[in-house]
Amino acid sequence: MRTPRRPRLSGERRRLSPFVVTGAGGEVRPRDQRDLMERPFFSLAKTRRVVPILYEAGGVRVEVYGFPEHGMATIWDADVLIWAASQIVDAENAGLKTSRFLRFTPYQLLTAIGRQTGARDYRLLKGALARLQSTVIRTTIRHGEHWRRHQFSWIGEWEERTTAGGRVEGMEFVLPEWFYRGVLDRSLVLTIDPAYFRLKGGIERWLYRVARKHAGRQPSGWCFDIPHLHAKSGSLAKPADFACDIRRIAARQSLPGYRLRIERQGHVEMLRIHPASYPQQPVDNSVNGIGTSGVGNVDGIGTSGVRLSGLRACQGQSSLWPGERNPSRNLSNLKDSNLVGARRAVDNPRPGADTVPHSRNRRGPEAGGE
Repeated sequence: MRTPRRPRLSGERRRLSPFVVTGAGGEVRPRDQRDLMERPFFSLAKTRRVVPILYEAGGVRVEVYGFPEHGMATIWDADVLIWAASQIVDAENAGLKTSRFLRFTPYQLLTAIGRQTGARDYRLLKGALARLQSTVIRTTIRHGEHWRRHQFSWIGEWEERTTAGGRVEGMEFVLPEWFYRGVLDRSLVLTIDPAYFRLKGGIERWLYRVARKHAGRQPSGWCFDIPHLHAKSGSLAKPADFACDIRRIAARQSLPGYRLRIERQGHVEMLRIHPASYPQQPVDNSVNGIGTSGVGNVDGIGTSGVRLSGLRACQGQSSLWPGERNPSRNLSNLKDSNLVGARRAVDNPRPGADTVPHSRNRRGPEAGGE
């Protein structure tokens, strides 16, 4: 039997050991990165967006730029990063060495995030990877002692491997160091409900991530004023349209694991988020405890809802690169992680309070969570 040729490597892949994602094993719980859940890093529209996101609060600045050819990465494209984070954390838990250079099959990724696996879905996946690579982020989050601003793209480079007939049988991409370190630091990672992948609206998906990050599983929940949420989202929707979308989501109660209630303080509209009954399942040890307004649909990386399939890296290898094994974990990965202490946000009222002053919401720092 002829041995498949190893793919020729270029760029960063020459010096990185590949992390091979396998297709056998138990279920991998989806995990999200806290910084991405809290601040506006993605477009919430399915139409192409090239208008930059410029956001600053609590001394933290986020700038996101998309190139006209592909547009800015969308919140549906971010499912690729959620999948990558889930695989990395699961492999680390199994004592395996990981890398920001991932090798996988498109089938593994698409089925894990609830997508179909037809030719159109593979094409949409490649469109998502193109947007993730062409989007440029500048941020002061988790900067080093002597460095102020970090600039990167969500994917440094990616490549697909095809058969002689043109069928895609394998992919690989390189994640940025900023994202990878944020995943290795368990205090910066949260499990999310697999039902998240069934949410279809951009604002709806974004609001779930905000709820999971801030309200978490705290009985007292969290509270925001609607104008602050609009600024926090980076949405191009008019404030009135955005507020209408929030009201619709609250009326439908469509966020998995959360109950929403609209309140008022004078002329200021508020959204209170309370956790509903969560299934009793363990969380990672170090973790602290709708449609978009005015946009039409274009081809995106579609949504449907199934639970994540099991892709544990400690099981049998994928047939794509059969000669490679993931070595034991490199403990220095964890030692080099950047640990950011949790800060309490001032948007959330004190326990028992009904509302939050609007002016404090708009200017206060935005950390928090469980």
